[in-house]
Amino acid sequence: MSTTLAKPQTVTRKWYVLDAAGVPLGRVAVKAATLLRGKHKPDYTPNVDCGDFVIVINAGGAVLTGNKLTQKYYRHHSGWIGGLKEVQYKRIMDQKPEFAVEHAVIGMLAKNSLGRHQATRLHVFAGAEHKHQAQQPEVYDAK
Repeated sequence: MSTTLAKPQTVTRKWYVLDAAGVPLGRVAVKAATLLRGKHKPDYTPNVDCGDFVIVINAGGAVLTGNKLTQKYYRHHSGWIGGLKEVQYKRIMDQKPEFAVEHAVIGMLAKNSLGRHQATRLHVFAGAEHKHQAQQPEVYDAK
């Protein structure tokens, strides 16, 4: 019995919609990262981009469990002395919930050119409406 390896020319991509309303942020990110990488497919190959397109709607409705809204911070550095910036996740979820979901999903992808290419197929929207109806996406259960 031989192992089948996916080839970039033979990969078929589908569109999926994940509803993040009322679901913990990490659970949504895990499902989205799995779909983006293609690990749900039987012909998954780690070195080939065989993932699908993912649309996350209701990003503003994603929840953070425990005290993460007040105790968790997004930190980034400007590169200058004293340039550490901290933003509380409560503020991020109020102002830019799309960023929180994108940041969580991209953190679960590979840190190389393959992961960067997979991240381009992620589309996140704060509300229930999205602009990809023409692709006829399938609803994927995020629970």
